[in-house]
Amino acid sequence: MKHIVIIGGGYSGIYALKELVKNKNIKITLIDKHTYHNLQPEVYDLIANKGTIADVTIDLSSLCSGFDHPFLEYKNLRVTDINYEDNIISTQEQESVKFDYLLICVGTRTFFPQNIEGLNNTNDLKKLHKALYFKQNFEKQLFNKIEDEAKKCDKTHIAVVGAGLSGVEIAAEMAYYAKQFFKRGSFHCDNFKISLISSRSTILPDFDDKMVRMSSERLRQLDINIITDTKMQSCDKEYLYLTNGTKIRYSFIIFAGGIEAANLILKSDLPKNKKGQIIVNKHLQVDGYSNIFAAGDIAQIKDSSEKIMPANVTIARASGIRAAKNILNAVTNKKLTSCNPKLEGTLIALGGRYAVCDLYGIVKVKGFIGHCIKQYVFLRYKFPLLQYIKKGYNKLSIKD
Repeated sequence: MKHIVIIGGGYSGIYALKELVKNKNIKITLIDKHTYHNLQPEVYDLIANKGTIADVTIDLSSLCSGFDHPFLEYKNLRVTDINYEDNIISTQEQESVKFDYLLICVGTRTFFPQNIEGLNNTNDLKKLHKALYFKQNFEKQLFNKIEDEAKKCDKTHIAVVGAGLSGVEIAAEMAYYAKQFFKRGSFHCDNFKISLISSRSTILPDFDDKMVRMSSERLRQLDINIITDTKMQSCDKEYLYLTNGTKIRYSFIIFAGGIEAANLILKSDLPKNKKGQIIVNKHLQVDGYSNIFAAGDIAQIKDSSEKIMPANVTIARASGIRAAKNILNAVTNKKLTSCNPKLEGTLIALGGRYAVCDLYGIVKVKGFIGHCIKQYVFLRYKFPLLQYIKKGYNKLSIKD
């Protein structure tokens, strides 16, 4: 019986798992250092008090039990090394896992440039525990403002460094939440400011002009201060310094820069691009290894025209499914098929019930309609998983 191992229970890993369980004659192991799948696009709802941790996570143990596969197991382990020649995975817990086929879906992390002094004073909201920590401190800051409003009204200034999709969404959600907070309580001490800092001449540099215009319009409505053509130079415990000479006295700094691979991949000898993403062929196999595949953000994925695709949920889903299909094809000695992912559209959450959407590059909508589309897309992904989780939870509860 062939043993397929998936490292990483993110979007690509879960989509791959849903495909692999169709074959009941293989052994499948999902390995993740976390016990949950983090619904990253929804974490900003957690910060804005529109949801709880339960709303932005998927329990991996319950999920795997719900798939009802006779030879599927989930292991909560931290991978420290992979021997690609002997097909053995080493873990921090001193447990070794041997595989016949390996699918790497470990995702990426925020890139913190070493030449920027003081980055330890910033927050990385891509990590769930960091997002929760920031949420608690953000709410405490707002509480302190209303508690001291009769005495003083110091400015709360949050700087969001990086104006890509993540930076824009978190800035918008916080600005909207703060506005509603002060409005509902009729607190006059609303001296609150958010600055969004872009190293480029615009926000959302990888998006088309219309999406940028619609998003910029919404950010201005939320009174977000957009600073372009400048970079973060350094920061200390009190001030953020920009390369254009600006000095900002901040309350919080959120760093939403580029991406890089995890140490597990960076230290490996696998072929990688400048971001540390694994270079794969059209079948999503790692160059030089017929039994090693990679999918999702950690892989450099191209479409049929050799265009490198962005790291997002759409591409993670398509690549995870295709990688799993090709592994099953390899197991049954069938021909492998090419991965040719297509972007279905782009969704940008911009605070409250407001979003900007680009559907297949043809139709662009904004406002409440955009929010409804975003909610539909999210539920279309999450709802089927909830059915598996419920089934798995019930099975595990009976065992207990």
